[in-house]
Amino acid sequence: MSCSWMRAAVLGGVWLGLCVPALAEVDQPPVRYRSDPPVISSSWDDLLEGVSTAEDWATRREVLRRRYLELIRDAYKPQKPPLDVQVHETAEIDGVYRRLYISYQVEKDERAHAYLGIPLDVHGKAPAVVALHGTTADGTRQTAGLSGDPTKAFLDQLCRRGYVAIAPEHFVSGERIPPEGPYDTTRFHQKHPEWTAVGKFTYEHSIAIDVLLTRPEVDPERIGVMGHSLGGHGAYFLAAYDERVRACVCNCGAAFFRHNPEVEAWSRDRWYVYFKPMRPLLLRGELPPIDMHEIIALIAPRAFLDVSALNDGNPLTQRQRVLMLMKIADVYQLLGKPENFAFFVHGRGHAVPHDSRELIYGFLDMHLKPAEAVAVRLLSE
Repeated sequence: MSCSWMRAAVLGGVWLGLCVPALAEVDQPPVRYRSDPPVISSSWDDLLEGVSTAEDWATRREVLRRRYLELIRDAYKPQKPPLDVQVHETAEIDGVYRRLYISYQVEKDERAHAYLGIPLDVHGKAPAVVALHGTTADGTRQTAGLSGDPTKAFLDQLCRRGYVAIAPEHFVSGERIPPEGPYDTTRFHQKHPEWTAVGKFTYEHSIAIDVLLTRPEVDPERIGVMGHSLGGHGAYFLAAYDERVRACVCNCGAAFFRHNPEVEAWSRDRWYVYFKPMRPLLLRGELPPIDMHEIIALIAPRAFLDVSALNDGNPLTQRQRVLMLMKIADVYQLLGKPENFAFFVHGRGHAVPHDSRELIYGFLDMHLKPAEAVAVRLLSE
């Protein structure tokens, strides 16, 4: 037997040496037997409780959609005004696309601004994407590639790939920053005490689709939405709300309600307040009757991609996101469209790294461009 000698104790002033078997001799490999895979159960299984057919899901979906509209207080939105689109600036970018800075009405006394990019080589109808920015002071200027983080210049990147793209400002950013500062919703809630900030931005992003559809270059059957952070969950809120969205990508969207130790942030009492009417419920320790897995599932069978990081916020919460997404995948499987759902989890934090961007644009290409645009071919001899 080979030994690893160590001094173990002192007895009467004499060190005693012990012979310890070498590590290789005590590290016996475990005995493992083949077995069938166990069923993975989680709290997210309530999504399909009592649902076994597509018809069952259609009934369940109607209930979830009603709960979603109640959550965002859609009944309190104002009447949609005429668009009255105005062009304020025009620029040609690198001979690739034309970029317009535009404004349009979103309420009778309120106009939104956006950048609109149109590729110069459009032949026929082109796919179009609503590109949503995160909570940044640069707002939609960052999305256009004019300031801020160039990895988040989504409008510029999309236009260079042949998409018509619109990058609307969030309603408390850009030209509409309130006196209290960027992303402060105090005045919004004073103006609309029964509505929610989520209802407001979702409604406005739906109007951005209306703007896209005024363009003769846009194919109304190939509309997508993508965004990061605030724009990430804004993307799936919009796709769940507006059936015209055919493909949706959420990058680093916020956490859900359950299993979230910071759930009160959805209804905090300062700065940006997503769901102000929900605060008393949360303070009682209760959650709303709908959660993010049910909202995202409203998108099915239309295309959806979720990109997230395990080290973006609470790691235990982010691991729950994987279980949540697996259950949403079951909805797509039930509807016979598993190819329309995907998720990617990485370890690069709250960001849009190169591999994420390539995946995001590849996913949009697969679902919004014609098959020949993503086809590969053998070399000719």
